Amino acid sequence: MRFLELKVPPVAVVAVAALLMWVIASVLSSLDLPLPGRVPAAIAAVLVGFLISVAGVVEFRRAETTVNPLKPEAASSLVAGGIYRLSRNPMYLGFALALLGWGIFLANPVSLAVLFVFVFYMNRFQIVPEERARESLCGEEFAAVRSKVRRWL
Repeated sequence: MRFLELKVPPVAVVAVAALLMWVIASVLSSLDLPLPGRVPAAIAAVLVGFLISVAGVVEFRRAETTVNPLKPEAASSLVAGGIYRLSRNPMYLGFALALLGWGIFLANPVSLAVLFVFVFYMNRFQIVPEERARESLCGEEFAAVRSKVRRWL
């Protein structure tokens, strides 16, 4: 299945996941849960996710390296400061939190299963290939970061 590695832009994966969550929630609306405070909770999760993703982009810009997730071999440096001290993949973590917020808003527990599919897909087809590229480019420096900073959080 290597043919899927680094082929689909992560934003497109998020969009497909969000659409799939909506379709599931629509088809299985009888399973919706009454969640008091769901709208503020959903907004909070999406906002936190957005801020974490933006923090990741800001650190890449500061390091003057590419943010293109389909070309990790084009990176000019290893980014390990700022938000990257907490997560090796804050942009993807932010996307996952945004999808969690969407799932909370939809209030359908089955639709939240898509979040797990998103995480699996990102790990297998985006993050693992990116990490191979980082290891190739940065060697022991990346190994040190990997030993100290978790992949997601």
